[in-house]
Amino acid sequence: MQAKTVELALKKQRLQLKIAGQRVLILHAIESTGPAFGAAERIRSGWRWAKAHPEWLAGIGAALLVARPRTCWRWAKRGFFMWRSLRRVRIAIDDFLAPR
Repeated sequence: MQAKTVELALKKQRLQLKIAGQRVLILHAIESTGPAFGAAERIRSGWRWAKAHPEWLAGIGAALLVARPRTCWRWAKRGFFMWRSLRRVRIAIDDFLAPR
C-alpha cells in the first residue's frame, strides 16, 4: 500500500511539473501576440472617436476638397470602386453559402 501511495505522489508531481512547463509556453505564446492586439485596440479606439466626432471628419474632408479637389475626386472614385467590389464579393459569398 505504501509503494502505491508513493508511486501516485510521484506521478502527481511529474504531472504538475509538466503542467507548469505548458503554462510557461502558453504565456510566452500569448505575450508574442500582444503587439497585434495593441494595434487592433488603437484602431478600434480611433474608430470610436471618429463615430463620436463626425464634424471633425467632415471638416477635414471639406478642407481637403478645397485644397486638393483632384486628389479627393481620385480617392472618391477608388473608394466607390472598393465599396462596389466588396459588395459584389459579399453577394457572391452569400449566394455560395446559401442553403440549396
